[in-house]
Amino acid sequence: MELGPVAFRVGAVPPETMYAKSGSVNIAYQVVGEGPLDLVLVPGFVSHVEVGWEEPNLARFLSRLASFSRLIVFDKRGTGMSDPVTSPPTMEERMDDIRAVMDAVGSSQAGIFGISEGGTLSILFAHRHPHRVRALVLYGSWARRLAAPDYPWGLEPDQLEDFLARMGDAWGTGEWWTPSPADDDALKRWWARYLRMSASPAMAQGVIRMNTEIDVRELLPELRVPTLILHRTGDNWIVVAHGRYLADHIPDARYVELPGVDHRIPAGEVEPILTEMEVFLTGRKRRPRQRSVIGIDALSQREREVALLASRGQTAAQIAAQLVISERTVETHLANVYVKLGVRSKTELIRRAPELGI
Repeated sequence: MELGPVAFRVGAVPPETMYAKSGSVNIAYQVVGEGPLDLVLVPGFVSHVEVGWEEPNLARFLSRLASFSRLIVFDKRGTGMSDPVTSPPTMEERMDDIRAVMDAVGSSQAGIFGISEGGTLSILFAHRHPHRVRALVLYGSWARRLAAPDYPWGLEPDQLEDFLARMGDAWGTGEWWTPSPADDDALKRWWARYLRMSASPAMAQGVIRMNTEIDVRELLPELRVPTLILHRTGDNWIVVAHGRYLADHIPDARYVELPGVDHRIPAGEVEPILTEMEVFLTGRKRRPRQRSVIGIDALSQREREVALLASRGQTAAQIAAQLVISERTVETHLANVYVKLGVRSKTELIRRAPELGI
């Protein structure tokens, strides 16, 4: 099921999840939007195509990508809704997942958008299959993960082991491995759920260990596709020097440093990323539609009722009882409200209610 930018509403029913065959493995994917450009999002070390839509800022981000492209998102094998595997897959297998999904949706050529580890995988795919890559966008990515005498920006082995030893905390509590000003309770709860649904801690540890064996530096000068490199200047996980190295070694790459400190896209300001990508991929920035899709005027009557009661501090159970609807329906309406009003949590909704016109 493909949803165009007019029909699709962030926070509404998520896109349908379908499956492509990569060898004997089933790869979960979704298609959103009907733009003239196919855009394949290659996620970081773990992902979940359905839980991702539950975070308002990430849902907004994906929806905006789909407003100027046919957006194709997927879970790599061993993660999310794709088939589990007994050991971390090789990069060759993960590259074939990209090919399989593109073939399944009838995409002969696409823009490839790689996030973090997904950027490194995208570099390998663009080098191996340049005829399938219309353009390459790398966010928060790297050519080598571990430090070396001629590459001082990566992790030292003891730093890697310390990080791996603390991974379980994130799966349990949503505490990211480096402090972030965006880590409010709502984001931490979602992040913990996202990690748990995406992969087990052991699988994620195996993926990260495999990543430390990757070094694509020799391939960078051989890339022959238009490339945009985006990196937040204060990135607290993949330091900005990684992005600068990519920019210095990929021929004719466009490099943009963005404000912010969080490595995770939805934990920071997403509009600068979207603007750079839209202009790079389409040559223009889309004019906003006249019909309001955000703000108080975008809320349906029922969403306004739910927002009003929530802003008064009522729980989902109390709202459900008063409106004679299910708690699940209340939670769905609240998710829509958060997205359309640009708030992350009920606490923020209560605090900003007068400003938002509730």
